[in-house]
Amino acid sequence: MDFGLLAIIIVILVLALIALFSSLRIAAEYERGVVFRLGRLIALKGPGLFFIIPFGVDRLVKIDLRTITLEVPPQEVITNDNVTAKVNAVIYFQVVDPRRAVTQVLNFINATSQISQTTLRAVLGQSTLDELLAEREKINQTLQKIIDEQTEPWGIKVAVVEIKDVELPTTMQRAMAKQAEAEREKRAKIINADGEFQASQTLANAARVISSEPGALQLRFLQTMVEIGSEKNTTVILPLPIELIRPLIDVGRRTDGSPAPLPDRASKSD
Repeated sequence: MDFGLLAIIIVILVLALIALFSSLRIAAEYERGVVFRLGRLIALKGPGLFFIIPFGVDRLVKIDLRTITLEVPPQEVITNDNVTAKVNAVIYFQVVDPRRAVTQVLNFINATSQISQTTLRAVLGQSTLDELLAEREKINQTLQKIIDEQTEPWGIKVAVVEIKDVELPTTMQRAMAKQAEAEREKRAKIINADGEFQASQTLANAARVISSEPGALQLRFLQTMVEIGSEKNTTVILPLPIELIRPLIDVGRRTDGSPAPLPDRASKSD
């Protein structure tokens, strides 16, 4: 065989192998390939193995369909009640239409980030500080709806928007701490007053029961004696009704009603 012909065949085979491997492409399950032929979008390829025309005829752009986590840098916002705060957020979105993500916007990730920053400042500027702190879930839903509508022409679906941190000025933090302390003291006073009121009502009810039931007073007296005895006191004071000791008092009185004199200790000692 002519050596020149053999060389030509070898060159053709090598070029064919190069062309074959150059045209071979693989897209993962979570990827799609947008194919342009001479600048014109012709097909969406993947997942799996597919071929394109090499040597600059076809151009492949791979798009990841997985959820993308985008950190929104801290934004300085002025709330509706003129409070300055720094707020950052996180956005979860994914590409649902690879064709539009490639043809409608130059860089869909950067574009989504810019839209998120401007929307965050606009929405929080319409909210008060109390709403920002207490109604964060409602604000998150509002942000998600607005950003999703703005990025929909790019084939983007925004799933979740979460406000992460709200940084307030030091003076505002001190004012809020004082307000919280005053609120706690107010609640404590209300609870104490309510407890005293309930205790006074209970005592009043007990007094009415004891006054209407004479036996209840004696029962309470015996209960008190049991409690005193259980405390191991060395001295016990027994209250006696005046009716029990009145005869002794009367015996010691003179006929004119004056108290009887005490016996002379000196004469008794003699």
